[in-house]
Amino acid sequence: MAFVLWTLASYICIVLTSWLLAWTVYYDLTRTHIPPGIKEHAKLRAFNLLLNFTFGLGLFLEKLGICSQTKLMRIAFDGVPPKKDSRLLIKDLFFEHVPVRVYWPNSPSPAGNRRGLIYIHGGVGQVGSIRAYERVCRHLARKSHSVVVNVGYRLSPEYPPPIQSQDCLTAAVHFLQNAKDYGVDPNCIVVGGDSSGATGAAALCQELVDRADLPRVRAQVLIYPFLQAIDFNLPSYQQNHSVPILFKKRAITLGFKYFRVKTNDIARIMKNAHVPEELRVKYKKWVSADHIPDEFKARSYVHTAPAPFSEELYELTKPALETWFSPLLAEDEIIRQLPETFLLTCEYDVLRDDGLLYKKRLEDNGVPVTWHHLKDGFHGIAFLIDFGPSEFRSTRSGMKNIIHFLHGLSK
Repeated sequence: MAFVLWTLASYICIVLTSWLLAWTVYYDLTRTHIPPGIKEHAKLRAFNLLLNFTFGLGLFLEKLGICSQTKLMRIAFDGVPPKKDSRLLIKDLFFEHVPVRVYWPNSPSPAGNRRGLIYIHGGVGQVGSIRAYERVCRHLARKSHSVVVNVGYRLSPEYPPPIQSQDCLTAAVHFLQNAKDYGVDPNCIVVGGDSSGATGAAALCQELVDRADLPRVRAQVLIYPFLQAIDFNLPSYQQNHSVPILFKKRAITLGFKYFRVKTNDIARIMKNAHVPEELRVKYKKWVSADHIPDEFKARSYVHTAPAPFSEELYELTKPALETWFSPLLAEDEIIRQLPETFLLTCEYDVLRDDGLLYKKRLEDNGVPVTWHHLKDGFHGIAFLIDFGPSEFRSTRSGMKNIIHFLHGLSK
């Protein structure tokens, strides 16, 4: 009897897996657009199929009460850890209550104390971890000869925001105060991150500008950052809404999970129904397609009027307009105090224009900006560094430019 039940369960699993795989392929072929400007089409298609299959499997298991979609995505993002690296000394520590992993290059430093880099990982505050970003942080430590701090901040929904921002601030303050104990020059500490981690890095740098009790942050490195929740119809949102791996709907759905927004409300948020007219007017000087260079509107852009305003949606999403979530909305008196900035954007990324708008704001306020634009890049590409055949050519290009910027920072 047990054998029969086991056989039946196995057949059911095979049928369900086959159905889910077929649905994933159908979804990819009908809903996904990979522009000709992305050179490695087949690789991105395969990567996106795997990601969509994991999303679908997670949703299916969640409905069965077996495992939440978020937990499955965390397992997938953690992936297979890399082998030991004799070129680095790696330690797991706590900065106050925040777990961190610190990477020291084994090669001697000819200039005494090294440069430091506080790295905040992406994952929309819900996935991602120290383990998931092991390759990224190892690569940065080895190639830039810097001491890298990989921050393991607590994740939502177990820990609601802004706990993530508070953990990053706690870790940064500890490192800035005790830099010499870690072999780091306190006057040459960089804050960086990718995607939502870049959001956190930008917000952290803004938080630190008035801290006279701490060394000044030397620079910030922002890799395809999310920076504003005012306008989700900028050119890049329109052009890249179905480009892997960060579709427009997926980006907004994951971002607003923070605020317990219902799935059926996402469509209205995508059309900017959550923003009152007075705020649109107030922030138009900073957030508008008018400030995006014409070359980035060439692939297609149509000005779209926002959906009718919803007071209920506004009250629900109001925290998204605070600067810990939307750093682009900080006042000029904060922006002009920010450190030298490296900014990486990708042509085929819904968040591209957030980066372009922040670049303009920084430059308008006299902040030096080094900008690198990956013309064949897409969102998430830096995460794949040192993943062997899975790595894209533009992954290496983007990381090389970050390393070059770090090497060029004077103390």
